[in-house]
Amino acid sequence: MNAHAHPQHQPHVLDNPVWTALTTRQSHLAEISALARRFPADIGPIAGFAAPSRAAYASLAELFAPGEIAAVCLEAPPDDLAPHWQLVECAPMLQMIWTEHPLPPPARDFVALTSADAPEMLALATLTKPGPFATRTHELGDFIGIRSREGQLAAMAGERMRAPGFTEVSAVCTHPDHLGHGYATGLMVEIMQRITARGETPFLHVRSANQRAIDLYHRLGYADRHLFQLTILKKLQV
Repeated sequence: MNAHAHPQHQPHVLDNPVWTALTTRQSHLAEISALARRFPADIGPIAGFAAPSRAAYASLAELFAPGEIAAVCLEAPPDDLAPHWQLVECAPMLQMIWTEHPLPPPARDFVALTSADAPEMLALATLTKPGPFATRTHELGDFIGIRSREGQLAAMAGERMRAPGFTEVSAVCTHPDHLGHGYATGLMVEIMQRITARGETPFLHVRSANQRAIDLYHRLGYADRHLFQLTILKKLQV
């Protein structure tokens, strides 16, 4: 999480992606304490700090209400949460970055998703669990979807964190009733092409246990960059 996290490399803007996003391209969204930053609650629970420490966790606690969940991206499982936090989950999460690679055709029959679609987007994300998602997550960037003939939101994909030169592809998910049609892949490609058209590089995060998704991302030209620990914390009443 700090400049020494990758001793074999020069520091990279994606070494601490949440902190980078909230101190650069998405600083206008940041809720700030002395040592920590977070996205607003109705955008999601994602938060970060320059480096983990007892003081940083205490500072992070100022940004969350008792009982609220925080999602932080760490180099290693936390060892000193101070009295403010309960560890809910710590799971390996792979950061992948796109390399120049031929892409399949993008989706064609997609629709732009807006605030009017937020309840359906939240319902789909809650069902399929692509990662933290809330009522205003779609405001972080372009979100697009495919609807079934009956009008159901069958799949979606969008953008989340932004670092200098990079934008994260996120919330890629398909309703279980509509798997196997390539919807998620087509939507991903459309989002990726929008990112590259801006002169930026797509990246993403995926739980290491999700081998099916990792295999797809490899086929699309993503390379493994770094293994983080996705750490879910619950704010305690102190």
